[in-house]
Amino acid sequence: MKLLSIAIPCYNSAAYMGKCIDSLLLGGEDVEILIVDDGSTKDNTAEIADEYQAKYPGIIKAIHKANGGHGSAVNTGIENATGLFFKVVDSDDWVQEEAYRQILDTLRAIAGGGKHLDMLVSNFVYEKVGEKRKKVMHYRHILPKDKIFTWADCKHFSKGHYILMHSVIFRTQLLRDCGLKLPEHTFYVDNLYVFEPLPYVENMYYLDVNFYRYYIGREDQSVNENVMISRLDQQLRVNKLMIDYLVEHKTEIAASKRRYQYMRNYLEIIMTVSSIFCIKSGSEEHLEEKKELWSYLRKKDKKLYFKLRNGIMGGAMNLPGRGGRKLSIEGYDICKKIFNFN
Repeated sequence: MKLLSIAIPCYNSAAYMGKCIDSLLLGGEDVEILIVDDGSTKDNTAEIADEYQAKYPGIIKAIHKANGGHGSAVNTGIENATGLFFKVVDSDDWVQEEAYRQILDTLRAIAGGGKHLDMLVSNFVYEKVGEKRKKVMHYRHILPKDKIFTWADCKHFSKGHYILMHSVIFRTQLLRDCGLKLPEHTFYVDNLYVFEPLPYVENMYYLDVNFYRYYIGREDQSVNENVMISRLDQQLRVNKLMIDYLVEHKTEIAASKRRYQYMRNYLEIIMTVSSIFCIKSGSEEHLEEKKELWSYLRKKDKKLYFKLRNGIMGGAMNLPGRGGRKLSIEGYDICKKIFNFN
């Protein structure tokens, strides 16, 4: 069995996937790299994947499938993984060599010990085009370092400090046990990827290294504001699925007060993002969809609705009239600069 399986969802990624794959090859034989070609047709992504597999048959496996979107590619990665642990690395991102070695050393040591590990957390770096100073998302004031811990050992997560897909490595079997199946043909499912497994996560480990390099700069990226507005239907779909999950699994999630608090706060951030882009679009249709989103939450869980609606962020997203919406946008833009929401 491999120590770590890494899935790389690729869709017309020929221009940059090589940098990603090369950075991961440094893991050697302990690592399994699954290049998931998600029905690429506009370039030679498929051929590049096959060439890498031919060159590194003991490490790389090329998987070709019909186009189903990022979530479908991640699902395929989980289904085909043979490693004890599982990581997703997007095809335009890469990892830092020394941190990578430390990650593998840590996983290897824990795998040989007495306790099982459900989730390893590390830092990621925003590789934002045009910015010389790279923002590092770390967790050193929230999570205990260099030891296995549980939710009870976590400190309060402040606004903007959340465990994203770039931060995590899950135990592969945990992802299968929790029945994670991301929606197909839907963007923003990475929020579900780091949300739905959490009720199954007990033992965690935080390694304070800047492992993952998260590239931001392509105009067609899903986090581009104009792209997000054009795909609001998908953002809202993911948002509602998160509401459903938190409400339907409230009992087991609330078994840990800190875990429930964290997941509730994460939902609050997603509600804020959905709301602000409905406002930014300026269309009456999207303003109605924002209203419907909050109504959806209220119908699902009235107590949770009032908690989020009366909070600072929920209140700021629901200010009345055109002037209120302008203030909402200004407040969000300030928060975005501080917290790098997208």
